[in-house]
Amino acid sequence: MLAQMNAARAHNGFDRHFAKLAAVDLLIIDDFGLKPLQDSQDEDFHDVIAERYERQSTIVTSNLDIPEWTDAFPNRILGAATIDRLRHGAYKIVLDGKSYRSAQAAPKAQNPTSEKSEKTTGKTISKGGEKP
Repeated sequence: MLAQMNAARAHNGFDRHFAKLAAVDLLIIDDFGLKPLQDSQDEDFHDVIAERYERQSTIVTSNLDIPEWTDAFPNRILGAATIDRLRHGAYKIVLDGKSYRSAQAAPKAQNPTSEKSEKTTGKTISKGGEKP
C-alpha cells in the first residue's frame, strides 16, 4: 500500500490514490510491523488511518503486541497518534495456538488415486485431514 502511494506520488496520482484508500469500505493491513516504516511512510500511513478514522472499517493483523507497534514508526509521536486512532473503538482478537503455516510447511506426498472424498449435504469432505 505504501509503495503504491509512493509510486502514485511520483506520477502525480497521489491525491486520487489516497482518496481511493480513504474511501474503500474495508482496508486490510496484513503483517503490520513486520518491517519498520520509512520516514515518509509513517506520515502516509498516519494520513490514511486518520482519514478513515470513524468513517470506514480497517483490519490490522500483526505478530506484534499492540505496545510494540510504536517500534514500527520512525516518529514515535506520529506512531502513538496513529495507533490511538486504530485502537479507539476497535476489537482485539488474539489467535493462540499452532500456526497454520507451520502445519503446511512439510506437505505429505499424495497419490492422487488414493485420495478419497465423500459427498455430504453439498459439501466435499476430504479424507486424511486436509481441506478440500
